[in-house]
Amino acid sequence: GWLFWRLMACGRRSKDSKRQVILFILCVCVCQSGAETLRYSLAEEMEKDSFVANIAKDLGVPPSQLAARKARVVSEGNEQLFRLNQNTGVLTAKESLDREEICPQSDTCTLFFKIFFENPLQLIRGEVEVRDVNDNSPVFPEKEMVLEIPETTSLGSRFPLESARDKDMGSNGLQNYSLGSNSHFSLALGTGKGGAKYAELVLERQLDREEQRQLNLLLTATDGGSPPRSGTAQVRIVVLDANDNIPVFGREVYEVRLAENSPPKQLVVRVAAADPDEGSNGKVRYAFTQTSERSRQLFELNPATGEIRVAGNLDFEEAENHEMVVRATDGGGLSAHCKVQVEVLDVNDNAPEIALTSLTASIPEDAPPRTVVALFSVRDRDSGENGRTTCAIDGDLPFSLTPTFDNYYELRTNAALDRERTAEYNITITAMDWGKTRLSSRESIFVQISDVNDNPPEFTQEIYTMSVTENNSAMLRIGSVNATDADAGKNARVNYALVRQEGKEQPDVSVNSENGDVYILRPLDYEEVRAFEVAVRATDGGSPPLSAQAVLRVVVRDENDNAPVVLHPPPDSSAAAGELVPRWARAGYLVAKVVAVDADAGQNAWLSYELAKATEPGLFRVGLHSGEVRTARAVAERDAPRQRLVVLVRDRGQPPRSATATLGIALVDGFSDAHLRVSEEAPAAEPDGPLTLYLIVCLACVSALFLATAVAAVVRRARRSEAETLPTFPKAATESNAGSLPRSYVYDVCFAAGTVNSEFRFLRPLFPCLPAGLPPGPGEQRSSVCSQDAANLGEEGD
Repeated sequence: GWLFWRLMACGRRSKDSKRQVILFILCVCVCQSGAETLRYSLAEEMEKDSFVANIAKDLGVPPSQLAARKARVVSEGNEQLFRLNQNTGVLTAKESLDREEICPQSDTCTLFFKIFFENPLQLIRGEVEVRDVNDNSPVFPEKEMVLEIPETTSLGSRFPLESARDKDMGSNGLQNYSLGSNSHFSLALGTGKGGAKYAELVLERQLDREEQRQLNLLLTATDGGSPPRSGTAQVRIVVLDANDNIPVFGREVYEVRLAENSPPKQLVVRVAAADPDEGSNGKVRYAFTQTSERSRQLFELNPATGEIRVAGNLDFEEAENHEMVVRATDGGGLSAHCKVQVEVLDVNDNAPEIALTSLTASIPEDAPPRTVVALFSVRDRDSGENGRTTCAIDGDLPFSLTPTFDNYYELRTNAALDRERTAEYNITITAMDWGKTRLSSRESIFVQISDVNDNPPEFTQEIYTMSVTENNSAMLRIGSVNATDADAGKNARVNYALVRQEGKEQPDVSVNSENGDVYILRPLDYEEVRAFEVAVRATDGGSPPLSAQAVLRVVVRDENDNAPVVLHPPPDSSAAAGELVPRWARAGYLVAKVVAVDADAGQNAWLSYELAKATEPGLFRVGLHSGEVRTARAVAERDAPRQRLVVLVRDRGQPPRSATATLGIALVDGFSDAHLRVSEEAPAAEPDGPLTLYLIVCLACVSALFLATAVAAVVRRARRSEAETLPTFPKAATESNAGSLPRSYVYDVCFAAGTVNSEFRFLRPLFPCLPAGLPPGPGEQRSSVCSQDAANLGEEGD
């Protein structure tokens, strides 16, 4: 990886794009580490972005790993023909592939590519065979062929016709010729040295110019596709007067040997045909016939001199032989033919190619010597000594090369391996040919030494703390535990499971055995359980397996699912039997205190109080956090003797929940005025009847209240003598930080002798705050309960 980036950095400093490409190819050759070659096939002329293969599936890796390792495909050559989708792992063709354009002279068309991975660097070879389809019809070089044949031509004479060319190969290529019905000529078929089919006209009936000056024939060429395709050309036979001599070549076959690196315009051979006739009948011109299009591109023929010269770049690896037919035609229309066979000689212009067949990327450290690590082949496209190769390993490594068969080599270990000394090897194999100018190539093979199962899994944390909001949905994922194993392969594959404890209930949590995801099985209730712990075991896949344990602590977060509950005044009490307030009360006089609790925790249990409805809106106010009802101003004579207040208690949850408390307040002048007239508008004629009744009721109420106070005092003192016995409140009362009465406060109700004025005296906590060891809810601060209530007493007390 370092070498790759170093080489690319050098390419950037040089600011030469060609040099960057060369450096990248060199880096690929040096750093390549692959596995078995991937082989696919694709029919030509498929649409753009046609599916070739699913690389992720064939390599057995998830698509997410392709994106994580920045996988990309690199085609051999300058043009990139394929595209790899990192999200799906699908290999597609970037453009429609034309086999005849890519491999014009080859029976098989194979495109090579490499899959490039990072982190770690890895290259995988692949090849795609482009299958030929019958998408090309046979085509004649000319739509009309003109043959000038003397009328004296003897029967059985043969006249070669221009061959049709079909870009398809194999069975889809040119297979047959046919000739339209006529009375003078038949068609003879032949096969050239390279397997190409050609057609010749055979004269079956003597020509007579005076009878017919010219003949028009239809020549049809048919390929072997399904359905077959065909092409036609008109053959026009011009019958000439007698021309006694035809051109004669010095040789029927010209054989030439030519090096593949011959420069353009180099003379190949000069063909010559002599015609003893005089004038135009003795003037000979030369032309190619029955010659492939590729040969016409590589060689050019001078029609006047018969010189054949190099016109293109010869390549021994593309074609070793070229066969051309030259026709010599005199001015009288007579012609003769000769063959020119060019043998291309090889030069050492190809470096050896190393192709990995199989690779064992990881071997155990206890592998015996002579263990096969990789099998690869070496091919040099040159021939003779230029194609003879030798291989060697760079450096002093415990590996050796063993030749097997047909240029295949085995990479074997030749000594004992020790993972503690060396955990991995980067083996560079150099292949070199035996040409005069020796060419070489290198291939890097990465081999990792695997360990035995001697390491147990290790959790990333000893204790995992996860939280979940109550009233959750079933099978809710709340997090995951993770354990790693220093071993490799199946020894490092970790499975997770809960440790079941005998005598305990099935926990409300489960762990995914493969990835450690933690799920809550059923909805939880914060008011029932606030936290619980389970043990999680991680076991590797070794034999015997090793394991480790960690503690999973699940904390339940509170949700605002409980409305405030009013404790005082009791919900079932009558508002008419409320509080007594003297007429002389000043502003700030404590009338009563609304006490409410909320079973939730945190801010869901922070209560606020507000006056929702009052007989005299400006007479009373309610402490926002304490719930204390006090006079907002001095009581006036004009104020109605009976007041009814509705206090709204609201928590701070989202959305908030609320409850209401109703207080009945009577304004009196003193204890002797505790009898309140039932109605100030009662008839004056009967003042004693209702008044006496009210007095009796008031006295009964005062007596009952006194008795209840006495009993409450006795009960309170009895409870003080017990060992920290708490009064019964809803479960979450102690969790409130503001707006509710904690358990640690009680009221001491006192009545002054001779009056009916009710006052509350707040005592300091009878017992300390709850111990810090209890599990707090999320966001709670246990220490703020006592201090905040004490502050509220200081601010809102008398």
